[in-house]
Order: sequence, then structure tokens, then C-alpha cells
Amino acid sequence: MNPLKHFLLELQEVTGLLWRVLKGLRKRPRYFAEMIQQMDQVGVGSLGIVVLTGFFTGGVLILQAYPTLQYYGAQSNAGQGVATSLIRELGPVLTALMVAGRVGSSISAELGSMVVSQQIEAMRALGTSPARKLVTPRLVALLVCLPLLTIAADFFGLLGGGIVANQIYGLDTNVYISSVRTGTDINALITGVIKPIFFGLIIGLVSCHKGLTTKGGTVGVGVSTTQAVVISSICIIISDFFLSKVLQSLMGTTLF
Repeated sequence: MNPLKHFLLELQEVTGLLWRVLKGLRKRPRYFAEMIQQMDQVGVGSLGIVVLTGFFTGGVLILQAYPTLQYYGAQSNAGQGVATSLIRELGPVLTALMVAGRVGSSISAELGSMVVSQQIEAMRALGTSPARKLVTPRLVALLVCLPLLTIAADFFGLLGGGIVANQIYGLDTNVYISSVRTGTDINALITGVIKPIFFGLIIGLVSCHKGLTTKGGTVGVGVSTTQAVVISSICIIISDFFLSKVLQSLMGTTLF
């Protein structure tokens, strides 16, 4: 199949899935218990790996940037650089990539297994909407938890940067904190929360779509899982550029 035609068909199917989810939110039952369970799996389950990623990302930013800043006598601005990099770009993107690898693969594999074992068909036969029962709770969980996970990654990234700056380079903690405050403003915080919402939408839709369209038995489950992670990661990186450009236009070029 022509790659462009295949892309357009996939986009149409994903859009149709999103529309079914939005329509399902207006109808009962809404499966609140399932949403809470998914939030636990997405949020609490991913907290450890997100915190670890943020902490060492902040640490390595200081480790690499501090000698250069010191050479130019600007080491007091080290915290500002970490805050700007983490809150506006690295925090949202790295968190989304970690969640795509952990949660996106899990969603695709779970739904794909239900497809090949004909549980989805049985659900439809009983009059239950798979989009409302399976997709909506996972999508809601990602939309709620990913911004919170990003905030946790940002916080521990700043903490990791401060520890490295103080313990390895001897930078005064108060100087670091003051510099972080300089690099943190309301527009940066808004940007750091808006991006994860879109990233969560991408991860949820792509993973659920790939899981529900699994073909070829158990081998197809593995293929769908791989495609879900790869496509989600690529879409996150590409969409980050366009989101940054749009937010830059809305909030001003000096803020990015």
C-alpha cells in the first residue's frame, strides 16, 4: 500500500476512535472504577522510572554545562539553565517517552491479547462498547497522570542538578535556588503542563488503536506493541516541535 494512503487511513481510524471516546463520555456507564485503576497503573506505576529519569537528567545537565559556564564566569546561572531545559522541553518529552515505553506497550499488548482471544468480539456481542469500556479509562488516566508525572520529573531534575552543583562543583545552594527561580516563570510552567496533555492523548490513541487492530495471533500482539511504542515516540518528538512553535507564537519568543 502507498505509504501516504496508509498514513491517511491510520489517521482516519485514530480520529474515529477519538470521536467514539468523546461520544462515550456523554453516556452511561462511565466506568469510574476502571479509570481509577488505570490512573494507579499509569501514575503510581510510572512514578519510580520518571523520578529516576528526571533526577539524573538534571544531574547530567549540570555536569556538562557547569564547566563551560564557569569558564565564562556565569556559573551562578547554572540553575537557570537546568530549569529552562527541564521545564520547557526535556521534562515533558522524556516523561512522555518513558510512559510510552512502559504504559503504551502495556496497553497495546493487553488490548491486542483481548483481540486475538476474541474477548473484544464477545464484549460487542453483549452490547458493551470497547471504546467506552477499554479506551476511555486509559485515555483519561494518561491525560490526568502525565502532567503530574512531568511535574515530578521536573522537581527531581532540579533537585538532582542542585545536588551535583553543590557536591561536585561547590556551588552554594542558595545561589542555585535563586538561579532556578530566575529561569522559572508562569509561562514556562504553563508550557510544561500543556505539552504532556497532548503527549498523553497521542500515547493513548496510538496504543489503543494498535491494540484493537491487532492481527495475526500472538505474533501480531508483539508487532502491535512494537509499533505502538515506536509510533508514539516519533509522534511525541515531532509534535513537540510544532507545539513549541505554537506556544512560542502565543506567549512570545523571549519565553522559549
